[in-house]
Amino acid sequence: MPAALLEVKNLSAGYGPTRVIEDVSFSVPAGSRLALLGRNGMGKTSLLATLAGQTRRYGGQIRLAGVDIADEPSAARALAGLGYVPQTRDVFPTLTVEENLFVGLKGRPKDAISEAYEMFPRLKERRRNLGSQLSGGEQQMLSTARSILGQPTVLLLDEPLEGLAPVICEELMAAFSKLAQSGEMTILLVEQRIQSALDFADNVIILERGRIAWQGSPQVLAADHDVVERLLGVGGLH
Repeated sequence: MPAALLEVKNLSAGYGPTRVIEDVSFSVPAGSRLALLGRNGMGKTSLLATLAGQTRRYGGQIRLAGVDIADEPSAARALAGLGYVPQTRDVFPTLTVEENLFVGLKGRPKDAISEAYEMFPRLKERRRNLGSQLSGGEQQMLSTARSILGQPTVLLLDEPLEGLAPVICEELMAAFSKLAQSGEMTILLVEQRIQSALDFADNVIILERGRIAWQGSPQVLAADHDVVERLLGVGGLH
């Protein structure tokens, strides 16, 4: 399936009575890459969780390929083409790598697992190991590959590089770029490694206390040192 357009309009959401996301509107063209940036606690993870159907929505629309999915449960959103790789990775610790990947097939033939091994050869080497026996980087690869096997048209990535060695980060970002270039996925990336996010993205949104405080191109953001320091708490980018 080709990548899909994602449209968010006047979205407000949170947990119980606590509002975290306030009146957020943006669109991500099919096949493009959006980086969601902001300091810790500004609502980035909550926004992705809201798109995936894991928070309480108070109002607004979430349209995937023109269809409003805001009232759909998480499982229905996944079947509609929304893939979500959470910050917690959520690998099944007592299943092998291969068994974890089977979970992501969503009815596809078992030999489709070869797509995951082609993207992350390290997983093929560890395919008989339990999820609990993998390193953090390998768990991130597994979580990402499992979601990709479901052939999402929009992929949400929540801080996939957190706590990983530079060589693993480079391997993951190369895989994400390859996915984006295929034209089969629209990608939203939340990432604290700002330069990596800017190198990857076509467009950037910065969240401040659950609202959009800035949006534009990565090139314009990188040149605006005042915005970078004020909204991201970073003195400069290299």
